[in-house]
Amino acid sequence: MAHIIYADHAATTQLDTAALSAMMPYLTDLYGNPSAPYSAALAPKEALRQARQTIAACIGADADEIFFTGGGTESNNWAIKGTAFAGDFPAPIVTSAIEHHSVLAPCAALQRLGCSLTRLPATAEGIVTDTALEQHLPQGTKLVSVMLANNELGTVQPISSLAAIAHRHGALFHTDAVAAIGRMPLDVKALDVDLLSASAHKFGGPKGVGFLYIKRGTPIAPLLDGGAQENGLRAGTENVPAIVGMAAALQHRTTDIGAHRAHLSHLTAHFLEGLQAAGISFIRHGTEDTLPGLLSLAFPSIEAEALLHRLDLLGITVSAGAACNGTATTTSHVLQAIGLSEEEAASTIRVSFGYTNTKEDVSAFIAALQSILF
Repeated sequence: MAHIIYADHAATTQLDTAALSAMMPYLTDLYGNPSAPYSAALAPKEALRQARQTIAACIGADADEIFFTGGGTESNNWAIKGTAFAGDFPAPIVTSAIEHHSVLAPCAALQRLGCSLTRLPATAEGIVTDTALEQHLPQGTKLVSVMLANNELGTVQPISSLAAIAHRHGALFHTDAVAAIGRMPLDVKALDVDLLSASAHKFGGPKGVGFLYIKRGTPIAPLLDGGAQENGLRAGTENVPAIVGMAAALQHRTTDIGAHRAHLSHLTAHFLEGLQAAGISFIRHGTEDTLPGLLSLAFPSIEAEALLHRLDLLGITVSAGAACNGTATTTSHVLQAIGLSEEEAASTIRVSFGYTNTKEDVSAFIAALQSILF
């Protein structure tokens, strides 16, 4: 099989070998239900305890503040709906125009139930500013939700200062860290957030599992009712193998995150310099302060969807800046929010290198673009 150059790590990542090794015993021999009262439950129960401690240490939290979920979408839904339904309802909620759909959709659902909803604007560089929040924060707001880093542009948001503003006005603060975790150092206490969402498959863990950090004392209602798992806040038997794999992957990614970030930064620089040296015309969206390895690029001479398919035929995988639903192509709401025209958005792709990519991959990518564009 020909070598595939996978440059869509922001969509998903290959399962980390350390994660797979950690998971295997719980997929075969140690399959007991951790909530059961007999001895076969002891090893799975201990695995959950250790995974919770490992994840907490990776993000500067305490173990009892980590709650396992089915992924980033569930974590975001729980953070938003759970805080809304805890205490007085309805109450105003605030988010931004460039959030992932798993934040925008539950916010819209609450709006239909009577909550006031404010969507903060972003700058042309994709930043949600302190000024925007100060100017658009309704009295009595219960929750502000702004992502740590944008999944399309890679722009990193000023979360600690936004959280300080929210807290000063009596609101809780949630951040969707799905795109950021594993690509940048993360400390929930330094960020001063009340809730933080993560998804394992974005940092080398398995799909279908994630976690929600809930700061001790934060009022939140369960999203799923049933059993008493996760301290009574998230019913359902825990996916022990996936949770163990998630913890192993996160520990691997964060142990030497400086070296990982340096590698991604080198790949990014090599790619941009190579495009310029090859005379390829492109426009970069966002700012210089982005997640390493993640680029939003417009190639004005070709539509993104056509470029994506041409690259795919050459064994190179990227993401288009527009989302297809099978019958129509709609412009990315993120690209619209930063003021791009339909034409500019339609020529935009997202390139997201990962830790397994090499300098040779980047050189081959540039050569492929030359063959397509010239």
